[in-house]
This record gives sequence, C-alpha cells and structure tokens, in this order.
Amino acid sequence: MNSMKKVLVTGGAGFIGSHTVVELVAAGFEPIIIDNLCNSDISMLDGIEAITEKNIPFFNIDCTDLDAMMDLFQHHGPFLGVIHFAAFKAVGESVAKPLAYYHNNINSTRVVLECMAHFGVKNLVFSSSCTVYGQPKENPVSEKTAWMSASSPYGYTKQVCERMIADTSLGSNLSSVLLRYFNPIGAHPSGLIGELPLGVPENLIPYITQTAAGLRSHLTIFGSDYNTPDGTCIRDYIHVVDLAKAHVAALSWLEKQSPICEVFNLGSGNGNSVKEVIDTFQEVNNMPVNVVAGARRPGDVEQIFASADKAKEILNWGCELTLADALKDAWTWQLKLQE
Repeated sequence: MNSMKKVLVTGGAGFIGSHTVVELVAAGFEPIIIDNLCNSDISMLDGIEAITEKNIPFFNIDCTDLDAMMDLFQHHGPFLGVIHFAAFKAVGESVAKPLAYYHNNINSTRVVLECMAHFGVKNLVFSSSCTVYGQPKENPVSEKTAWMSASSPYGYTKQVCERMIADTSLGSNLSSVLLRYFNPIGAHPSGLIGELPLGVPENLIPYITQTAAGLRSHLTIFGSDYNTPDGTCIRDYIHVVDLAKAHVAALSWLEKQSPICEVFNLGSGNGNSVKEVIDTFQEVNNMPVNVVAGARRPGDVEQIFASADKAKEILNWGCELTLADALKDAWTWQLKLQE
C-alpha cells in the first residue's frame, strides 16, 4: 500500500461509508475500513470487493476504544487522512436512547481526534448532518444559516462534534471538512451495496421498499398536518453515490490546503415531501405501497433543504443523479436482498 494514499474510513461498512469506499478506490485512494458492525453487516464488504475488484483491509473496532484505535494507527498507518462516519444516526432512536448517542457519537469523534493528533494525521472529513440547523427560519439553508436548538439528541451530538473539531483545529495542524448531509437515499446502481437497516427501519426509503416488497404491512406517514403544500414533512434527498463522491472531492481538496476547518452543505437544493417521495417511488417502479396516516413523530423537523452552492464553487461538486434514479436504485437493492 502507498501510505500517501491510505485513508482510514470509520464506519466504512455502513450505508454511506461503503459507497464512499467504492468511490475512494475509483479515485486511486487506498481505504482501510474500521467498523464494529453494530449498525451494519459484514456482507457489505463482499459487495464493496465485487464492485472494486479489490480486497479492502477491514478491522472490527469500536471507535470509542482509544487503545484499539491507537494500536490501529500505530500498525497500519501512516494515513493521508480519516473519513469519520462511525456514529448512531436515527433521530427517533436518539430521542428514546439519548445516552447511547452521547456516548457513541461524541466519544468516537474525540478518540479519532486524539489519534490523529498523536500520529500527526492532518486531514479529516467529518460526517455531519443538516440536523445541526434545527428547524431553520428560512429555506434553503446555507452554511451561514444560524443554528437553532437541535430538535433531537442526534442533532445535538452533531453540533457538539462539529464544535469539537473546530476547536481542535484552532492552533493545530488539523485540516478538516465538515460535511452537512441532507437526506441520503438510493443504492449503488449495481445492486451490490445499499442501505441495510437492522430491525425496523428508521428512515423513509427502506421502509418504502420493505413495504412494497411485502415485508411490512404498511408505511406510516408521521404527520399530515404540517405547514407544507401537502401537509407532510419536506426534506432534501440526495443519491448516496453523489454523496460518496463529495467525500472524495473534500479529501482531495483538503490535501492542498494549509490547516483549515471548512463547512459544506451536501444536498440537491430541492425539497420533496414525504408524499412526493412515495408517489415517485410508485411511479418509477410501478409498485404500489400501502400507506396509512399517523401522528407526528418527536424530533422531526417540518421542512429543510439545502443551498449547496458553496460545494459546487469550491469542491466542484454537485448532484448528478435524480430522486427518481435514487428510488429506482433503492428498489433494485431491495430485490437483490431478497434473492
């Protein structure tokens, strides 16, 4: 391995991590995956290797374990940089289990920063979230939009981690990019990797695909009385392949920077309601979805979508795939899971 191209990917067996590993390989980087598989499955590695035709090094490590992480940096570095995905990620679950989110998301980031400082690793790409904005007063939100109070413990952990990274960057050699995703959906067009929720899905798209496939009796829309055109929540949905490419663009940009901490929104710039997404899925895949109306869910923001102009201008990145593309690819992935 060329140490100048070795990139540590925490949470690399997860949904966004696995797609980013594929794009890193395509761009000539040499990823190393660490993942404790609490939110992912070892089978994703087979998909990654089938797509890339490479054997990607994998270590089953919990990112909150400082000793294990120090050992990895010691024996498998030096790394050009770290892309840090490892975190719990469900808004609803974070309301029910706040302490688990505070422990895992904040401690894992602290440990990654300690290891990077100890071994002189300069470049960090951090997986943040649009939840840092809370319920914004205006849409679309730009990187300059003021944070409101986080609507969930998950969102608050992302605020804390961003602050920790920004504080660490001051007066140090760390260069970091904080990527605030909007709503990643879809799957790799090959159908070999995709979103793999363990248990009942917390996110909309796997719930749609599982309902269409007959694995769930119905899909509940949480709230139909919001102040939106059709009464359902509005989000900015982004194809996971586009999102993965943004991480490669961010890392490549960081390589050329002196110490810096920069924030980018990653989204399509368009808002789609929950009802629009369900209707589009049914249309592009010619598959009915049994939908029922339910009450609002704690922690949900009414509407949010991105201004991603900064990423386009500085990282030369933008979405190339559509909502329809993502929903087709998500269905291909669901069918592949059932083979």
